[in-house]
Amino acid sequence: MSWLYVFLGAGLGGVARYAISELTRRGAGPDSLPLATLSVNVIGSLLMGVAFSALAGAERSTALFALIGAGFLGGFTTFSAFSLDVIRLLERGELSLALGYLIGSVALSIGALALGLFAHRAFAG
Repeated sequence: MSWLYVFLGAGLGGVARYAISELTRRGAGPDSLPLATLSVNVIGSLLMGVAFSALAGAERSTALFALIGAGFLGGFTTFSAFSLDVIRLLERGELSLALGYLIGSVALSIGALALGLFAHRAFAG
């Protein structure tokens, strides 16, 4: 049943992300800071913190977290899950691991995106 909750939540999260992106892009120029992405990442991270804290130990928390955390916030932004991972490492006292994960995730993700762009442009024409 959790899969259904994730599916439904992700659809709603994706629609919410799209709506925020559209509203933000209308007021920003093409060369402006990507405020839509920044907004959903910050809002999603804030909501992930609230959801994780509120649902910890609650009855039926697995189903609710599937709907809200993995579903809605996963569809809204995966940055919220990344942010939660960093905080959980810090809470465990794993400062070096948290910093490595933080820097490595950002650097590797940007590098992977650049590699994907390069590969596609090189082979697709």
